[in-house]
Amino acid sequence: MKIYQVDRAIVSTNRIASMDHKPLLLVRERADGTPMVAVDAVGCKPGDWVLCVGSSAARDATGTKAYPSDLTIVGIIDNWEG
Repeated sequence: MKIYQVDRAIVSTNRIASMDHKPLLLVRERADGTPMVAVDAVGCKPGDWVLCVGSSAARDATGTKAYPSDLTIVGIIDNWEG
């Protein structure tokens, strides 16, 4: 697992069928970091610090192994002194 901060939502109207309509968010490890696309499985908002999983765990966290995700948000951090 890694910690990221949610930057903003992105819109992708054309998707393969297995992607369903799960929200996609831009997340960053730090303010000047490279943005990454993560599937939002928990209902985040911009500014939230979140826990993300990658690889096969990211696909499993979406609810189906057919989902083509490399990064999925699995938790929102409520309190973190970092």
